[in-house]
Order: sequence, then structure tokens, then C-alpha cells
Amino acid sequence: MERIIIDREDTGFITADTKTPFRPWGLNYGHAGRLMEDFWETDWKTLETDFHDMKRTGANAVRVHLQFGKFISSPEQPNRAALERLSQLLKLAEETGLYLDLTGLASYRPSDAPAWYDSMNEKARWATQAIFWEAIAETCKSSPAVFCYDLINEPIVPGQKREAGQWRSGTQLGGYDFVQFITLDPAGRPREDIAVAWIRQMTAAIHRQDTTHLITVGMLPWSREWKHLSGFLPAKVAPELDFLSVHLYPDSKKPGEALEALKQCVVGKPIVIEETFPLSCTSAELESFLFASRHIACGWFGHYDGDSPEALDARVRAKTITLGQTMYREWLRMFVRLEPDFEQIDNAK
Repeated sequence: MERIIIDREDTGFITADTKTPFRPWGLNYGHAGRLMEDFWETDWKTLETDFHDMKRTGANAVRVHLQFGKFISSPEQPNRAALERLSQLLKLAEETGLYLDLTGLASYRPSDAPAWYDSMNEKARWATQAIFWEAIAETCKSSPAVFCYDLINEPIVPGQKREAGQWRSGTQLGGYDFVQFITLDPAGRPREDIAVAWIRQMTAAIHRQDTTHLITVGMLPWSREWKHLSGFLPAKVAPELDFLSVHLYPDSKKPGEALEALKQCVVGKPIVIEETFPLSCTSAELESFLFASRHIACGWFGHYDGDSPEALDARVRAKTITLGQTMYREWLRMFVRLEPDFEQIDNAK
């Protein structure tokens, strides 16, 4: 595998040595609704099987979500056992030829967050988050399988002061809270300035160990109703990042909004749609959006939950497939079918 870099025009990705265009066509990884760290110590075989299945499905990249509480033992001490397991994951990625989008600081299951972590003030919390990232970068710096470091999933800078300890949104999906606040009190500071300051501190921590791999942030999208609700304004954060990542789920009730939101990210850096899925739209509507997005985005990630297309087809034949599995089956069938169109799109542009 070759390391992935930004092309000369700052519009997409290429391999570092042969300068071959690279367009992420990937999947966010989970298994049966579980977080990776829930089973990777006791059931590594499942992880291996899933990675090989995702590769056969047509993926060239996988987004994995690293849980803060599993990788940090104390405010200043990384969990070395978890880092060793991460090293093993890097080897698996290299063996299967899958590039990793390493998304960090995940705190999706509130019960997994250390009590000391949620009780910290902003300065202390940012400091321990930087320790997390420096440890991850030290572990991953030599691996060509690292596509990027994603600093955090769906961060928000609040518009007003929040209650002590309320670092998450309080809204769960499937038992997980995917949104985090990076401060509890703006204290008169412009929201976009807080976002930039936080990115700079995390990036500096990574660069103390690794100055070669790409860095991004998994951003919530602009919306017609709320505009840039997160405070992470693309034009403001773009100079701090190698490329922009945005999460877009087209909504049948809001036709055209997802494409409008994508256009808000056109600020002179490559754009990756890091999450998408027919969650609030039909498969046909998602496919239409994906094709329309090719003129703007240069990478796409959907979702995977441990069942290959063949396994889901078997569930159909056995008449045991659930509604959720039916959605995954429709998505993965589309993922397989569209792969050639999205890894070779020069003519489309």
C-alpha cells in the first residue's frame, strides 16, 4: 500500500509514490450494532472476516471509531493494551488493502466515559484529548494503511453555556450518542474561533508524532433551518485541515437539501462525504444524490454492520431478515453496483 496524499490541485487524493488517483469508496464499520472495542479482544476472527467481506464488497477504505474510554486509562496515561490492538488492526488493514479513516475521541456510549473525563473543565479536557491523539499518532505513524485521522465525530460549539458535565447531545440513536460539544461555555468567544483553536491543539498533538498522514474532522452539515449549527464553518476550519469531511443523509421530505449542504463545503479543499445511508430517503433518492455529488465530492462512506450482501441474501431466502437488515441489504447492493462509477469518475467531472 502507498500512503495517500492530496493532489497538486488540492482537489482530491493520490498515492504518494505512483501519483495514482485515489477516491475513498468506504464503509463505517460496526458489527450487529456493537462498537469495535466491544469484541476485538475476545473475537478477533469476526473482525478479520468482516474486513475481508468489506473488501470483497468493493470497499477500498473503512472508517473505524476509536472510543476515548478504551484508549485512555487516566488523564495522562494511554491504555497500552488498546494501542497494541490498534497496531494489530493496522496490520489487518494492510493485509486486506483497506485504508483506515481513524476517527477518534469517540464517546458514543455515555456509560463508557470515565467519570473524571466528563467532570473536567475545557482546558483539562482538551489536554487529555491531545494525549489521546498523540498516542494514536505514535502508534499509526509508520503504517501506509492510514488514510486519515478524523479528530472527532460531529463536534458542536454551543451558542450558550451548558450545564457542567453535559458534553454530549443527550439524543441517542440505537443506544449511542454520536454528538459531542468541545466546550461547555463559549464565554463570549466567537464559536468558529473556538473550533479553530481546538483543531489546532489536536493537530499539534498529532504532528508531534506524525506529520505525514492527513487530518480532517467529521462535520455535521449545513441545513436550511439551522445553517451551520455546529459552529464548524467550512471556510474557517478548512485552512487547519487537509480536507473536509461532512455527514449527509438525504431526506425525502427535504428534496435537494443534502446537495445544498454539500455545496456549502466548497471552499478550496477536497471534500469527502464521510457518512451517508438511505436512512430518511429511498435507495433511488440516495443514488440520485450520490451521482449529483460526484461533481463536488471525491470520497464517499456508507455503513456496514457485519452482514455481507451474500449473508443478507441468505436471510431473505430463509425469511428471517429484519427491517434494519433490509435497509442494509439495499444499501450494500447499491454499494457493489456503483463502485465502478465512483472509483473512475474523471469523465463524469
